[in-house]
Parts: sequence; C-alpha cells; structure tokens
Amino acid sequence: MNAERGALRALLPVLGAHRAMTVRTFGAALADQAALVALVTLTAHTVGTAVVERQAPGPGTVVALLLLVTARALATWREMDLSHDLAYRVLAEMRIRVFDGLARSAPARVGGRRSGDLASAALGDVEALEFFYAHAVAQLVASGVVFGSGTVALALLDPWLLTAVLPVAALLVLVPLLESRGRVARGARTRAAAADLSAETVETVDGLHELLAFGALDTRRERLRAHGHRLGDAQRAEQAREADASAVRDLLVVAAVVGVVLAAAHTVSGAWAPAAMALALGVLAPVSDSAAALGQAGGLRAAAAQVGAAVRAPAGAPPPAAPRPVPDGPLGLRLRGVRFDYGGRVVLDGVDLTVRPGETLALVGVSGAGKSTCAHLVARFWDPAAGAVELVPAAGPPIDLRDVAETDLRRAVAVVGQDAPLFHGTLADNLRLAAPAATDDELAAVARRTGVDRIADGYDTPVGERGTTLSGGQRARIALARALLTHPRVLVLDETTANLDTEGDAAVSATLRDGAPSRTTLLIAHRPSTIRRADRIAVLEAGRVVQTGTWEELTGEGGAFARVVARR
Repeated sequence: MNAERGALRALLPVLGAHRAMTVRTFGAALADQAALVALVTLTAHTVGTAVVERQAPGPGTVVALLLLVTARALATWREMDLSHDLAYRVLAEMRIRVFDGLARSAPARVGGRRSGDLASAALGDVEALEFFYAHAVAQLVASGVVFGSGTVALALLDPWLLTAVLPVAALLVLVPLLESRGRVARGARTRAAAADLSAETVETVDGLHELLAFGALDTRRERLRAHGHRLGDAQRAEQAREADASAVRDLLVVAAVVGVVLAAAHTVSGAWAPAAMALALGVLAPVSDSAAALGQAGGLRAAAAQVGAAVRAPAGAPPPAAPRPVPDGPLGLRLRGVRFDYGGRVVLDGVDLTVRPGETLALVGVSGAGKSTCAHLVARFWDPAAGAVELVPAAGPPIDLRDVAETDLRRAVAVVGQDAPLFHGTLADNLRLAAPAATDDELAAVARRTGVDRIADGYDTPVGERGTTLSGGQRARIALARALLTHPRVLVLDETTANLDTEGDAAVSATLRDGAPSRTTLLIAHRPSTIRRADRIAVLEAGRVVQTGTWEELTGEGGAFARVVARR
C-alpha cells in the first residue's frame, strides 16, 4: 500500500514535455464546463421570465442561448479531441520509459518473471492510465475553477444558497478520499488477476504442442477458466462498489436540489429564483464528475505503482562516469576476486580466472556452479559485489568493465546463450539485429561459416516468434551467426552448441577457430568433445576456480574435473 501511495502523483511530471497541449486541454475543459453552467443558468432565467413575468425571450437572449449551445458543442468536441490526443501521446512516451526501465534493470528485474506478467506491466498497466491522463488531470483543475467562480456568483446573488451547495460539494470530494484505501486494494486485486491471466494465456499458447502431446490441454483449460473467473470476480467487485459510489453521489446531488429549492424559495423571487437554483446545481455537476474521476483514479494506483517502479528501476550495471576507451587489437579476459550473490545466496566467492588474448578456455562445472553467472558478469548484466571483471589488452593495463561505455563493450564482447531468442520476421532480419548495416556479402560469409545458409528458403525463411518454426540446432546456429556479424574480440558461448549434434558441434568449433585466430573465446559447455577442443579448461566448484589446465593434464589429475566428466 505504501508503494502505491502517491503513485499517480509521481506520474504527473511526464506532462511537462506536453505543457502546451496540457494548457490547451485545460482551456477546452474549462470552456466546456463554463458553457454548460452558463447555458443552464440562462435557460432557467429565460423560463422563469416567461412563467413569472409572462415575457417572451428577446432576440438577444435567443442569440445568447444559440451561441452557448454552439460553444458547448464545440468545446466538448475540442476537449475530447485534445484530452485523448494528450493521453495517447503521454502513453506512447510512457511505454518507451517502461521498456527503457526494464532494459536498464534486466536481467535482475526480468529474470524469474513470466512473459505474460511483463506484457501486462508494459502494456496493460500503461493502457489503464489512459483514463487518468485523458479524464482526470485537466478536468479536475477546470472543475475547481468553475466551482470557485460559481460559488462567488452565488454568494453575490444569495449567500444562503451556499449553505446547500458547499456541504454537498465537500461530501462529494470527501467520499472518494475516505474509501480510497478500499479502491486501491480492489484495483490491485484486479490488476494482479489480469496479469496472472495474461501470463497463463501466453504460457498456454507457447506450450500448445506439449499440452497436446501429453493430453494436458483440458487441465490447462481449467486453469485458464479459474483465472478468468478470478478476474471476473475482481472486476465485478470493483464495478459493484463503483455503482454504490455513483448512487451516493446521486443522493448527495438530490439533497443539494432539495436544499437549493428550500433556500431559493425564501430568499430569491421572480425570474432569478429558477436561475439561482440552476446555477447552484450547475456548479455542482463538475464537482460530481470530478468525484467520480477521483474514485476511478484511485483504483488505478496499483497500475501506476507498477508503471512507476518500472520507469524508475535502477540500473543493474550503472554507466561509467568517465568511460575509458578500449584499445584496438586482441583482448583477453580476467575475473579477479569476483564475488556475486543472488539475494544472499552466494554463487561466486572469490573467482580468479584469466583467458589470454586469442585463447579458447572452457569453463566447466556441475549445474548451478555459477558458470552462466560468469557469462552474465562478462556481458555486464550485473556488476560483481566484490572484485572486478576486466578486459586485458595484449599491451597495456587491464580495463574494468565498469569503466567501459556500453556501446564499446557490446562492440568488443558478444555473449550467446543456449536459449538466445529469435524474433518474428525473416532469417535476414534476425541476423541483422546485431548489425543492421551488414552487407549481403557479410551476411553470406557468416551464414556459410555457421551453416545457416543450409536452412530452407535461405535468408527469406520466415522465423516464427521465438524461432518456433526452426529446430534447436538451427536456432543455435542463427544466434551464433548473429553474434559473429559484430566481429567480437571476446566471444562467450554459454551452452550455445548444446543443441547441435556431435558433427555440427565439431564443424562450428572448427569454424570459430579458423574464422578469427585472435578472438578470445570463453566456452561454457558440458559435452566432453566440446570441452576437449579448448586450449585450456577451468573447473568451477563451490564458487571458486579449483582446477585449470589442458584436457590431458586435468584427466590425469582427477579431482573436481573428473567428477564433472563422470556426470556426462
């Protein structure tokens, strides 16, 4: 609840980039509400004149009424146009900010979260804020101005009318504030249920093949139905309370009508009596609408809190204050006294490891030993809690990755994981993701070296979302080719060739060695034939490197390496 308090208020500064449009929206809302109050007041006065004084409206009154009707129609149209234009511009900017926040804090913020949940935060929660920006901000300010001006006019006309208007106006504003905690809780329940349903749906669609193969589709369907019911229950509870709040507002307005009639009957006479009553009720109408907007905005705090948290997410690896340039030529890699933990669970505890320029080193260990964590640290998804990860030039002092600008790091280091994602589009689109300016000749050369050129239909082959139209081996080759297009000087392969058969693995290994002899490669693998091709091998156990050497040296020593090989 504390995280959600002030969540909507914290999102107001984004309007600063749209200051001119915000002012125009406020002006249109003010004109709309003021025209309505003036129209009902003048209409009531005209009717009162006709009934009480038996006088037909003059030409000036008729013209004024026609002008007010026209002005109200134009102001309403303009306010709706501007408010929604403003809201959608702000939402477009907000989506980019949310994406930037997720990208900046990944994988710490993304890791472990379901893709449907992330989609809900990046799209659904942002979309929910459309009401806040389109119907709450400018309208609330305009309502305050109209109400203030209207009460001054009432005080000049008959101060007794304020005794019926001011208490009702205060209650209209107070009621949504008093029940704000319940609205926030109900809104949070609805947003959480929607996120769960989104996550379940995405996972169900992704796993349709497996669900069909194991006859689990009916069970999954029941889970979806249960999540749908939970979302429906949350939405019904939210709408039921909104209906109750609407009824309370209507009762307060009725009470104001009775009070205004009683006050006007004893203090205002003639044609001004109905005009005074219309003015009193006219200034209450924007307050009632604002109370409804306040109530609905309160239910959006959960969405606003999610969006705000994503926008303000801290970087897992902050950019350097004074970046150091990376020199040309071969680069080695060194982990020096590296310590890292996941929320208190120590994974690396003083790792010391050096990969010399141009060397291929295989990093091995049992599952969970921290090999992929080393790869993530080299990619600088995170920074170590202690120690340093360094690039080591062939000549010159080592460079801490924390001192390297991200663009320079991505040009120098490429990390390819076992499950490197592919995107919807063609094969060429996915290859050029890393190097948009790559020529067709460069594309063809890399494709030949990695065996990608043998995929059916060539570069125009459609690649389904996440590469679902391709085999695991094909996806691995594409991911590797994509990384090689950047011409990295340090290449980290985290089980990249695990989905290749033995022949394919050998071919890729030969290609990597022949393609760039000066390239430094950190190879994380389990397959003995892959490990054996490395120049050296390092064994990771209990958070430390406990053995290093060649295949022949380590097989003769036994120990940790022997235990790793025996598991295969």
